[in-house]
Amino acid sequence: MLTLDLTNAPYWCELVPGVRVKLRPLTTALMVAARSDLAIADLPKEARTEEAALAMAKALARCAILDWEGIGDAEGEPLPVSPDAVYALLDIWPIFEAFQSLYVAKGLLLDAEKNVSSPSPSGSSAGATATALPADPSVQTAPRS
Repeated sequence: MLTLDLTNAPYWCELVPGVRVKLRPLTTALMVAARSDLAIADLPKEARTEEAALAMAKALARCAILDWEGIGDAEGEPLPVSPDAVYALLDIWPIFEAFQSLYVAKGLLLDAEKNVSSPSPSGSSAGATATALPADPSVQTAPRS
């Protein structure tokens, strides 16, 4: 069953111990906004998939992150949320991976669920249909070379 959260209220997500971000829910409007980000639009057509995924994650984070805790500047002072700071945050591999798995993947999970096939009946070949005709002993085949 699909459960709808009709409040669409922002929520806190702990990315790594001591670092948490307040996020907007991953909605269609947020995805559209991220896709229209200039960093995405400026990608060359020959950009690798990894480059596009990183640019999309950063654009999505820029749109989604409203506040954070546990993030400071070089002097240890709390750093306010800004596009440059969000991009720098996602350049840290464990943070990027956590953002992808805890936020982005949750939103894409529903999309993946609708693309799966219905399960076959029990057994590895129970749902399969025969495609080969039974061998006819009266028909001779040429030997393979």
